[in-house]
Amino acid sequence: MLQGLPLTTLGERHLSVGIVSSIQTHGSLANWHPHLHMLVTDGGFRPDGTFVRLPLHDVTTLTEAFRRAVLQLFVKRELMDVETAQSMLAWPHSGFHVHDGVCVAADDKEFTVRLARYCARNPVALGRMEYDERQSAVTYHSDKPTGPTAGSDTVDALEFLARVVSHIPNKGQVLQRYYGWYASRVRGMRRKAAEAGDEHPIVCVDPEPEVLSEAALRWAELLRRIFEVDPLACPRCGEEMRIVAFVTEPRIIDRILDHLRPTAPTRPRPRAPPRRWKSSATTASA
Repeated sequence: MLQGLPLTTLGERHLSVGIVSSIQTHGSLANWHPHLHMLVTDGGFRPDGTFVRLPLHDVTTLTEAFRRAVLQLFVKRELMDVETAQSMLAWPHSGFHVHDGVCVAADDKEFTVRLARYCARNPVALGRMEYDERQSAVTYHSDKPTGPTAGSDTVDALEFLARVVSHIPNKGQVLQRYYGWYASRVRGMRRKAAEAGDEHPIVCVDPEPEVLSEAALRWAELLRRIFEVDPLACPRCGEEMRIVAFVTEPRIIDRILDHLRPTAPTRPRPRAPPRRWKSSATTASA
């Protein structure tokens, strides 16, 4: 899904997105909290190495694409049936969340290393753990100052060991994975090209203005490709709907959503990675 979204938006079929994915199962209190940390290039690479920036970001679209990809994988592996997956798609709150509030400049190597270490950090930090030998208890302090997982948690030593053991990956399980431009095969091809003197320097370019304008007009097509549903089809009769107005004021949008989902629970905000000021022309690199 992440690979297809920039390609559809920019209108180029041969772009390759670079992705470094870190699988994590632990939360701030060493509790069970599976999630993914991903370093994703802010655009795609052409076969000649030219990097095309992606100036459009839509967290809602990424969240829904991620949710459908996970449910589709569960159905494929027979972890749930099709009916259960379809019923989960109707939930007002899916339980999935995508955060892309951190951007790294291409030349900021120091912050890139910090962010990569955060993505691949261990489930337990010894500096936040205290052991009471008399009570045979472990107190683990959260790294969050506020929120539902702030503070500390004191449990029996054996219970804490069981909590830590649950985060040990299975034999042969790889927690750091590379896709697209960062895949091992692709990097090997670039290394051979460099040894042969055929490597070209990476040049960053912006997409053509008409491409961006066309992408704004292709929003319905983009949603059909990602969500496999026609957003302009009437859910009652199936006929094509027409747009009568655009609502852009957040206050009015919140009122509409509150009216449609008056009993929707508030979802806790997840932990954010290290902060760095976000600029408009940056790329994430690993």
